[in-house]
Amino acid sequence: MSTTYFTEEHDFFRKSFQDFLQKEVVPHIEKWEETGHIERFIWKKMGDMGYFGINYPEAYGGMDLDLFYTVIFLEELQKVNSGGFAAAMWAHAYLAMTHLNKEGNHEQKEKYLAPSISGDMIGCLCITEPFGGSDVSGMRSTAVKKGDSYILNGSKTFITNGVYSDYLIVAAKTSPELGNKGISMFIVDREAKGVSATKLDKLGWRASDTGEIAFDNVEIPAANLMGEENKGFPYIMQHFALERLIMGINSHARSQWALDYTIAYMKERVAFGKPISEFQALRHKVAQMSAEIEVCKTFNYVTAQRLNNGEYVVKEATMSKLISTKVADEVAYECLQLLGGYGYMEEYPLARNLRDSRLGPIGGGTSEILREIIAKMVMDGKAYKPAT
Repeated sequence: MSTTYFTEEHDFFRKSFQDFLQKEVVPHIEKWEETGHIERFIWKKMGDMGYFGINYPEAYGGMDLDLFYTVIFLEELQKVNSGGFAAAMWAHAYLAMTHLNKEGNHEQKEKYLAPSISGDMIGCLCITEPFGGSDVSGMRSTAVKKGDSYILNGSKTFITNGVYSDYLIVAAKTSPELGNKGISMFIVDREAKGVSATKLDKLGWRASDTGEIAFDNVEIPAANLMGEENKGFPYIMQHFALERLIMGINSHARSQWALDYTIAYMKERVAFGKPISEFQALRHKVAQMSAEIEVCKTFNYVTAQRLNNGEYVVKEATMSKLISTKVADEVAYECLQLLGGYGYMEEYPLARNLRDSRLGPIGGGTSEILREIIAKMVMDGKAYKPAT
């Protein structure tokens, strides 16, 4: 492992997390993939081990560690070959909890962040809407002030942990006439009257509960407003750098896992009297994939280091997701091909890897949207800045 970014303490953490996943998670993966429900006990075990508190303040039970512990967390999650399980974990820890930590006040953090770190509560982030997709500013959900409450109406879709979570971080328009300058963020309790969720049937990420959520005159206490009213859009935008980098890291880790598995298979698979790893045409495919993965990994590590140092790396994180997810799709396709007919069989792991990988260029901003964002920065000189 690179000593440029990882210390001996990082390596100890990686080995400990690997052992935990093999003992506590891997034996249950097939069941969770089949049922689409990650049982509650594993959230508590993850919390007890401190895995949800890696980057969060010690005051709320976290460990306040550097970002490369998160890199390890993400990379090792990909090795259990369940994009759904990995997504459920990081969507809780780095989507819902990121907003709680950055925009939440002390009371909100005590009520929601601390139990999220301990694994006693599960969160989800609700931004995407059925008619909105990547167009965050086009959301239609509204939260109208009424006395000491807000009345929330609307719907969200493609929400990871959207069915079984305990609370929802919800973006809604408090001043619709202001467009993207009229969005606010709220914490909504799952048991609040008027909240309902429908589980979606997906191509991949099958272990995670992805939901479409409806809000029908949901009353939200004014105390559950996060940060300032009408500042939701910049709050959302400032966290996209981390979300996109997370998906880039997921992609290079998933690619590396698939390639390692494929190389091991090729050394065992004999055709025409010799292992297929000795056929030049196939070796060159492996070489190409290995080079592309390494380039993505190195770029992602550099970007993670800059983000850890406090830089606002929205351009680089956007590039990370764009390229790393593209490479991951290509690697998943080529690795399955190198297994031949066995790659197409469900008892081998690459079929699931192919399905899970395909969400990469869609979730967290489609590749088409990311290209336009990058074009605005490199061609039009647009500068994105964090919320103040």
